Amino acid sequence: MFFTKGHGTANDFVILPDPDGELELTPALVAALCDRRRGIGGDGVLRVVRAAKHPEGAGQAGEAEWFMDYWNSDGSIAEMCGNGVRVFARYLVANDLATAGPAGLPVATRAGVMVAVVEADTIRVRMSTPRVYAASTATVGALTVPGVAVDCGNPHLVCGLHDGVRLAGLDLSTAPLVDRALFGAGVNVEFVEPAGDLPGVDRHVRMRVHERGSGETMSCGTGALAVGAVALREAGLSAGSAAVDVLGGRLVITCDEHGAWWLAGPAVLVGSGRVDVAALA
Repeated sequence: MFFTKGHGTANDFVILPDPDGELELTPALVAALCDRRRGIGGDGVLRVVRAAKHPEGAGQAGEAEWFMDYWNSDGSIAEMCGNGVRVFARYLVANDLATAGPAGLPVATRAGVMVAVVEADTIRVRMSTPRVYAASTATVGALTVPGVAVDCGNPHLVCGLHDGVRLAGLDLSTAPLVDRALFGAGVNVEFVEPAGDLPGVDRHVRMRVHERGSGETMSCGTGALAVGAVALREAGLSAGSAAVDVLGGRLVITCDEHGAWWLAGPAVLVGSGRVDVAALA
């Protein structure tokens, strides 16, 4: 099986080319590929398949040629991945599977069609509009933190830290406890603290994230979108930009004057090769 390894702000992925949807991808195989000791290692798998050849992408084939079939590292399937879609777009362009025109490159996902504008060092993706829809809490150890639920095509719970609680002191080695009645399909939990003023953006914050199906990751693109949306909302801004510092770097969230939401950040391909599937077992 051929693969490429890539990452966006250290949120890393195993990329599998499968244009005609012929791979027998299973939860067990995905988990084995993502195993950092016995496999290749990654926060998830991006299968590159033509939308028309995938049952969940066929309905979008008229808008986008390629479907991003995204799997979490535990073998579960997710609707969307903001860092993943940038890496996916980089892969398509680098392998001459698509052309990055000025209008952007459409990518079909389970959360709808996203449009990626590919630049030399940065890829900007027009995302689905984040929707703040409920208040809830997350519990880490003895600490319970209030937050707000945000739908970014996948579920998020954004929790701001207060009263001297520091981001660096949180233990995210296990999943935070959340309201399962509200988040029946699980949720990505972001913890946020303010950062210093930064030229060129309206808000600047730091975050850590525990992703459903992957654990704590170095970055989460849709998580940064949720955090940026909450930061701008709390500042009373209907448009603007927020820099979100993650453990793996920095992402910039922008809501433009037309109400379109954009996620910008790096996307890097680090190498390619072949994996012996039998050896993974």
